[in-house]
Amino acid sequence: QVQLVESGGGLVQPGGSLRLSCTASGSIFAIVLMGWYRQAPGKQREVVATIFSRGDRNYGEAVKGRFTISRDNAKNAVYLQMNSLKPEDTAVYYCFAGVQISLNSDVREYRGQGTQVTVSS
Repeated sequence: QVQLVESGGGLVQPGGSLRLSCTASGSIFAIVLMGWYRQAPGKQREVVATIFSRGDRNYGEAVKGRFTISRDNAKNAVYLQMNSLKPEDTAVYYCFAGVQISLNSDVREYRGQGTQVTVSS
């Protein structure tokens, strides 16, 4: 199967920065899409950013201009640089990937275990 492992969360003051990392491993033929979503207590899940294998990026409205997603295809890794953080960015951030495990398989979504990001003074 496929495993995704995130790192880089933590506590940061408003206006600060954090960089999240996520690496996929296991039975991977191709990773079509990688991205991040977040979920805060009592709120709906929110897609933060996505990046396709060719580099096309999309961002949620709440993070445009502050967050940057990047990807290293050779390492099966995705990163999220978060700048100008606000208290409302506080959430558990999950890495996800759309993966083919063979040439003829469907694309399935896999998710990491999540990493807590807390923005507070």
